[in-house]
Amino acid sequence: MSWKRNPYCLLQHVRKYGVGVAASTVAVVGICISVKKNDFKVFASWTNLSEQLEYPKIKWDNNWDRRDPKLLVKPVKDENNNNNVNDEDIKKHTPTATRHIILIRHGQYNLKGKTQKEKYLTDLGRKQSDLTGARLKDLNFPYTRLVSSMKTRAVETCDLIHKFLPDLTVERSDLLNEGFPIPPEPPGDWRPKDYLFYQDGPRIEAAFRQYIHRATPEQKTDSYEIIVCHGMVIGYFVCRALQFPPDGWIRFTSSLAHGSLTWLTVPPSGRVSLRCFGDTGFMQSNQITY
Repeated sequence: MSWKRNPYCLLQHVRKYGVGVAASTVAVVGICISVKKNDFKVFASWTNLSEQLEYPKIKWDNNWDRRDPKLLVKPVKDENNNNNVNDEDIKKHTPTATRHIILIRHGQYNLKGKTQKEKYLTDLGRKQSDLTGARLKDLNFPYTRLVSSMKTRAVETCDLIHKFLPDLTVERSDLLNEGFPIPPEPPGDWRPKDYLFYQDGPRIEAAFRQYIHRATPEQKTDSYEIIVCHGMVIGYFVCRALQFPPDGWIRFTSSLAHGSLTWLTVPPSGRVSLRCFGDTGFMQSNQITY
């Protein structure tokens, strides 16, 4: 029987012709083989690497936002001294609404500015912000919040967006200011001084805890919140929310355009999804900058 139909024949190739043939054969058919005494396993090459290497898979942490309803209820000992949790109590702590969090990167700004006040939006950055505001208005979601960092470029972007959504109250938070969340991996061609990570990291993590989480049980309807901030902050938020390695934030940040929309959805289950990342489909190609 051909090895194309019977993977066991591929094992015979390995035993008979050695590693060289095996490597080329694996490249053709896209499978990996684990051989032990009295044991034979075949894994598709597109499956989880941890399965191929027989390491435990990384499991989703349902308590990533410290709001897992099952862990918010204090167990009560029964007559047999067993800890039990009342289902009704869990239900009281379980949210029913979904939070939609739309992260906006500020518009293009004056890179030659030495102080924060001098890092104001360029003419193109103001145009980008107007287009972003118009896009948010066209989406016509029932927005409940508009908040920005306190950096000049984010404040100006937020205020331009606010013109399209005047019913919202503008909030500011210095937790959302740009900064270096965690040493990136791989490091790249540059590496800020370590003290910047110690200085900015806890603050940006605190911002994540404050703004990215599932709804409270008191929230009865779905919410749509707009957060205007910065590339490195958004990259870190996305990694943390999706439970990707957080030190990969820089690989998200490098592809995040000015004025772009990144949309995270946090349902009652807490299983976060990414609706879109760095969307600029509402801009002309000559209006897109990074």
